[in-house]
Amino acid sequence: MDYRTLRSRASQDTLVSNASTALSLLELDPTPMDSPASVPYTDKDLPPLPEQPEESLSDSTHSLRSNPTTTASVGLSGAVTRIQRYSSYTFSLFTTLHLATTSVIPVLARSVPASESYLLLAREIYQTPLSEPLLVALPVVVHVGTGIAIRLIRRSQNLRRYYGDDHHHSHGKGSVPVKQTPTLRSGWPTFSYIAASGYGFTAIFAAHVFMNRGLPLLVEGDSANIGLAYVAHGFARHPLISWTSYVSLIGLGVGHMVWGWAKWVGAAQGAGWQLERHTGNAAVDKQTKKKRRRRLLVINGVAAVGCLMWAAGGLGVVARGGETLGWVGKLYDGLYEKVPGLV
Repeated sequence: MDYRTLRSRASQDTLVSNASTALSLLELDPTPMDSPASVPYTDKDLPPLPEQPEESLSDSTHSLRSNPTTTASVGLSGAVTRIQRYSSYTFSLFTTLHLATTSVIPVLARSVPASESYLLLAREIYQTPLSEPLLVALPVVVHVGTGIAIRLIRRSQNLRRYYGDDHHHSHGKGSVPVKQTPTLRSGWPTFSYIAASGYGFTAIFAAHVFMNRGLPLLVEGDSANIGLAYVAHGFARHPLISWTSYVSLIGLGVGHMVWGWAKWVGAAQGAGWQLERHTGNAAVDKQTKKKRRRRLLVINGVAAVGCLMWAAGGLGVVARGGETLGWVGKLYDGLYEKVPGLV
C-alpha cells in the first residue's frame, strides 16, 4: 500500500469521525441546566479553607485597600528624607572650605603661622552673621532633626505594619502571632553604621564647636584670636583629650560623610561583604557577592583617603605646632581652664 492510499484513507476516517461528531451533536436533546440527575457527578469537593477569625479576615481585606494613614506616613518619610539630603549638600560647602584651610593648606605651607591667614580669609565666607547660620548652624540642626524624625516615622510605620491601627498595645488587634525580637516589638528600625556614626559625629562636632566658637564667645565675647595656633596649643597642653577628640572627629566625620554621599548616589545600598539573599544560582550569587564586596572596598577606601587627607594637615602639622607663648598663650590657657575635667 503506497503513501497516497494511506493518506486518502486517513482523510476519509477523519471526515467520517467529524461527521459522526456533528451528527451526534445535532441529535442531542436539550437538558435542563438544573437537572443534576442527567449529568454524571464527576467533581470532587475542595479541601476546606483553614479557619480564620473574622477579625483577621477583615484586617486582611483592609490591608489590601489603600490606607490613607500609611500612604501619608510614607509620603512624609520621603519628604523628610529629601530635606535631610539637601541639608547635607549645604553643609558640604562649609566642609570643603574647612578641609582646605585646616588640612590641605597646612600640608602645603608646612607651618601653622603661615596657614593662619588662609583660615582667617575663609572665615570671611562662612563665619559672617548671614553665612554662618545658613551654611553651618541651620544645615546641622536640620540634618540631625530630620534624622531623628525619620526614625520616629519609620517606627510608627513598623508598629502599624506589625500591630495594625491599635499599635499601642503589643497584643491588641492585628498583632502578629509570631515570636518577636525586642527590636520587632519596639518597632525601632535597625541602627545602621551611617546613623551610628552620624550621632557620634554630632556629639563630637558639638564639643568642637563649643571649644573653638562657643567658649571664646562666652569668656572673651569674641573669637578673633582663635585659630590653628589655639588648636596647636591645646595639643601641647592637653595631648590626651586633644588627640582622642580630633581622631574621633576625623574618623566619625569623614566616615559618615563618605557613606552618606554613597547612600545618596545609590552606591551604599549594594555594598556589603555577604549576600543579603541567595538566588539559588551559584554563578549569579558569586558575581553579586564580588560586586557587593568591590563596592564596600571602594567606599571604605574613599573614606580612608579622606581621613588621611584631613589627618595629614590637622594631626601631622597643626597638632605638632607647639604651644603659643606670651599673652596669647595665657589667653588660650585661660580658655582651656574653663572646661571642667580637662587634662
